[in-house]
Amino acid sequence: MRVVAPDGSQVGVKKLEEALWLADQLGLDLVEVAPEARPPVCRMMDYGKYKYEQSVKQREARKKQTRTVIKEVRLRPRIGDHDFDIVRRRAEQFLSEGDKVKVTVRFRGRENERPELGHRLVERLMEDLEELAIVEQTARKDGRTMTMVMAPTRKALDIAAAAKEVFDERRAAARDEARGVVEVEEIPEVVDDETEPADDAEVAVEVEIAPVLEVVEVEAATADDVEVVGEVEAAPADDAELPGDLEATVEIESAEATDAAKENVEEGEGD
Repeated sequence: MRVVAPDGSQVGVKKLEEALWLADQLGLDLVEVAPEARPPVCRMMDYGKYKYEQSVKQREARKKQTRTVIKEVRLRPRIGDHDFDIVRRRAEQFLSEGDKVKVTVRFRGRENERPELGHRLVERLMEDLEELAIVEQTARKDGRTMTMVMAPTRKALDIAAAAKEVFDERRAAARDEARGVVEVEEIPEVVDDETEPADDAEVAVEVEIAPVLEVVEVEAATADDVEVVGEVEAAPADDAELPGDLEATVEIESAEATDAAKENVEEGEGD
């Protein structure tokens, strides 16, 4: 068999045992990709990873696919206006969901001999839905039935896409709520008006306290001044310094007392 490496390069023609040994050494699987070739072609790969990648691709392809759904509404040639409005609203709903609408008119008895009644009916319906529908298959009569197929316009498809987005968002929100996942919203800062007067009250208290503090400081300053005055008045007593005139008077008096004492001594000696 011809063996292909994981990167697509050719390994060569190998026996089955040798190819299996090579795949086992690389930790891979040996997968036959072209059994009808001569010799058969096998590729070394991780088969589990390959299957997973294929499933992912198929899932993505299904998401991009559009399902063609045809829904039917039925009419009678002699239908009343109220019943006709009900059928028109149902057809409008189907077109808004992105589905095609098949209009069927059934004839009974002698109604089968007047197909123009059916044509008038489908034309009336088409005129009412001209913004949401286009004629994909014109009205044609087959036996006792007349059919016409309408397809949604671009406007109807846009409406259907918007409705699908809303539905998907609601379903995701419901799923998250069922799982207990709650979105945390940012809470805006709320200024409580009741707290503002408290700040004003603090300012008022400070204003009221300020004069008291000033009075206390003034009183303290006055006490300091009194202490200083007391120190100034007591200073002469501590220093015991006499003015210059008093000192001279004391010296003169002491000199006179000394002279008097000397004279008394001399008189005593003379006697």
